[in-house]
Order: sequence, then structure tokens, then C-alpha cells
Amino acid sequence: MRATRVRPTGIERTFGDHEMIVTKTDPRGVITYANDVFLRVSALPEAEAVGQPHNLIRHPDMPRAVFKLLWDVLAEQREIFAYVLNLAADGAHYWVLAHVTPSYDAGGRVVGYHSNRRRPSPSAVAAVSDLYASLRAVEARHSHTPDAVAAGYQALQDTLADRGMDYDELVWSLTNGGDR
Repeated sequence: MRATRVRPTGIERTFGDHEMIVTKTDPRGVITYANDVFLRVSALPEAEAVGQPHNLIRHPDMPRAVFKLLWDVLAEQREIFAYVLNLAADGAHYWVLAHVTPSYDAGGRVVGYHSNRRRPSPSAVAAVSDLYASLRAVEARHSHTPDAVAAGYQALQDTLADRGMDYDELVWSLTNGGDR
């Protein structure tokens, strides 16, 4: 995977407010489709994106606990909205507000996932960046990955409980300009 070899450059990349990043994956998260906006922003040629795990673009500053939450929600066959920091193939980073939904076959079985990503507001990114930094700090205290994920997830749940909301409510409060 390319993501393990790419180092973040600190250069932020954005895309237009009118643009949408779209990908589709199989049930394991392997990319089966990527639109031109995804390819341009991630700096990946289609041949290097399709057939690769979606975590190809995982930024090392993204807390693992958020991905646990994402996969837990998808396992319940529910949609999720999440703020995600991604790493492009050239080391640039970009933030997205992702909407991930299960895709079903005619028999109602999950055959993959569809994700649309929009450009988030700077105020939402600033607010979620603070939360994610605190989650990464909790995760960093553990050398064993499952322990790190569990600790980060618990810290996320504790933070949400302190704020009196679930993750969806947090996302929408940030999306709608709130900073609770």
C-alpha cells in the first residue's frame, strides 16, 4: 500500500465547494470505483486506486477510533457521516465530510459501500481537529494497536457523553456552525 510509504508534507489540498468525491468499495473496503475528483485530489491514477484498500489514503493523524466507529456503524447496515483527514499519494492532506452508506444486492445483502465526500467548512475542521488530536494522544499511550483503538474509542464515547450527544449529533453541530 502506498499510504505506508508516503510521508505527510504539511501541504493542504482542497477541492471546490461544488465538487464531490465519490468512491465505491467491496464489503472489505477495496476500491471498485473512484471518480475524477477523488483521483485528482488523492493524486492517484485510477490504476493505482481501483483494487486497493480504501485505507490507502489514511492519514497517520487520523484517530483509529473514528474508523472503528465508522466500521461499527456500517456493520449495523446504517449510514454514517464523518469528518476525515486523508493523505494523498504525494503527501498532501485534505479534509472531507464523508457520507458512507452500505450498497445492497437484490436480495438485501451488503455488497459494498458508497461514499460521497464534500469539502468541510474551516470552522468544522478546526473544531474536529482538536477532538481528533486528543483522541490520537490517548491512542499514542498504547503500544498494542487493539488497546490503542479501544482506548481512543472509549475517549471518543466519553467526550460525546460529556457533550450530551452522539457522533452524528457532533458532526451535524459542526456542519451547521455549532462548536459544542
